[in-house]
Amino acid sequence: MRQILINIVGNAVKFTEAGGIRMVVRLMGRESDEPSLQVRVIDTGIGMTAQQVAALFQPFTQADVTTSRRFGGSGLGLAISKQLARMLGGDISVESTLDHGSTFTISIATGSLDGIAIREDPSVSVIPRSPEETQDFNQQPLRQKILLAEDSPDNQRLISFILNKAGADVTIAENGQIALDMALAAESSGSSFDVILMDMQMPILDGCAATGRLRQAGFTKPIIALTANAMPSDRQKCLEAGCDQFVTKPIDRQKLIETIAGIVQPESSWTRRVAIDHVG
Repeated sequence: MRQILINIVGNAVKFTEAGGIRMVVRLMGRESDEPSLQVRVIDTGIGMTAQQVAALFQPFTQADVTTSRRFGGSGLGLAISKQLARMLGGDISVESTLDHGSTFTISIATGSLDGIAIREDPSVSVIPRSPEETQDFNQQPLRQKILLAEDSPDNQRLISFILNKAGADVTIAENGQIALDMALAAESSGSSFDVILMDMQMPILDGCAATGRLRQAGFTKPIIALTANAMPSDRQKCLEAGCDQFVTKPIDRQKLIETIAGIVQPESSWTRRVAIDHVG
């Protein structure tokens, strides 16, 4: 369900330049044998024609070539979301008007509600965050010089915002080749980056190849892999390429900052350990 909402709401944000986005959640058919949770994501974005809507949930399909070129994306998110919704006993439908916005309706089967308390006031169901979740990371700010190798403009903005707010000095590289060149140039000038965040899937030179070349060139500072692939085999591939840690997407702010803070402090002992790990 979380992945479905990330895809659908993220899509609404991408295609809505003015106006707003609303999410309406309600329980449907609570007295019936097949109750469901319904989530409607309503945006005031660019909208679609009936022909575009008809092809929307096909893999690798976007509204048209112009849309793909302007907004990017692989066209897989909606197809995956619909498949996930159906696996959860529901579905996804869409209503849209060109230039006036779209409404995506997600339904998920809840299963039997026998013995389940129905709360009419949503506020009483809010789970308070733990002290760890509400920790203010600005109390222990990051002071590192960080190179972010990431080709997605959305991820560039999000990750750099998180790191800048935490106190880091962030430089962005749009692909692995640029990251490689910038990191080595900084090393030779005596102003090395303290840590590199390396997306694994980038054009021209991917993260694994860029990391491998950096290690071959003698770069010993920490490299943290960023990837949407969270399987153990993916983690192992990143580590074998020379990465020292692994952070999955969608980015968890707390996890990202904790990983960076843990990997660069104390810097001197970490650098020695990485150097030893990569000898031979």
